[in-house]
Amino acid sequence: MSDKPEGCDGNCEGCSSKTDSCQKPQKANISVRHVVLVLSGKGGVGKSTVSVNLAYALANHGYQTGLMDLDIHGPSIAKMLGIEDLRLQAIGNKIMPIKVTGSLKAVSMALLLNETDSPVVWRGPMKAAAIQQFLGDVDWGELDYLVVDLPPGTGDEALNIVQFAPNVEGAVIVTTPQDVAVLDSTKAIKFIEMMDLPVLGIIENMSGLVCPHCGEILEVFGKGGGVKAAEKYNVPYLGAIPIDIEMRKAGDEGRPFIIRKPGQEKSVTWDAVDKVMENLIAEVEKREE
Repeated sequence: MSDKPEGCDGNCEGCSSKTDSCQKPQKANISVRHVVLVLSGKGGVGKSTVSVNLAYALANHGYQTGLMDLDIHGPSIAKMLGIEDLRLQAIGNKIMPIKVTGSLKAVSMALLLNETDSPVVWRGPMKAAAIQQFLGDVDWGELDYLVVDLPPGTGDEALNIVQFAPNVEGAVIVTTPQDVAVLDSTKAIKFIEMMDLPVLGIIENMSGLVCPHCGEILEVFGKGGGVKAAEKYNVPYLGAIPIDIEMRKAGDEGRPFIIRKPGQEKSVTWDAVDKVMENLIAEVEKREE
């Protein structure tokens, strides 16, 4: 018989019913070298867009990559990947992820809903169970990277993935340049430190607007907030990604921007995303040495 308190969902942090007999949650049995969490302190900073393009960039460079959408109440990864009309299927006792490319697989709550506008009205224990299923019951195969797109803030989903996932390498924090967004992103940094995980770096998203007419960068939300936060908290700065109308179109059309090769005209945004991915890999490899 289990000694866990009734209704325990495996979240020990801040639990008033925790006892000495409580057991640590068992890590999911999946083959993955690096689990990378993508967090933001607040919504609307383009975290999911960054997650999708980072995962695609990793896959394009030959890494076997998984993308897990843990924004259970507001999943958007399926739409951005152009797979929102597909549904997850089970073979035997395993759930098969959607194979986006030969080296990229994805799961999302959106791929389980009957209708795209169906709300998910769940409390913490149900979300914890879903996260455990997304990890242990999905046939991920062998992965180099599992990119986890988390909802804004530092709630149940972030706590659960840290507890249940093996080989969590650390977290990428996404912010926008303005002071209000940076203030909230620092809470995400502190959260990761509380979990005894490294911050792999800060990405400054929406760092200037690429004018569609002349290509000039307009500093709509200011500039440099991500750099300042990285310096203040002594964490790596992975780079800046500008606002680009083409990136917005890419997300709406379900064709991630990173797969749109720059062609003859130089793409500042494409180069920025690819550079962020390279810097992230460098940080991960640095920790392996």
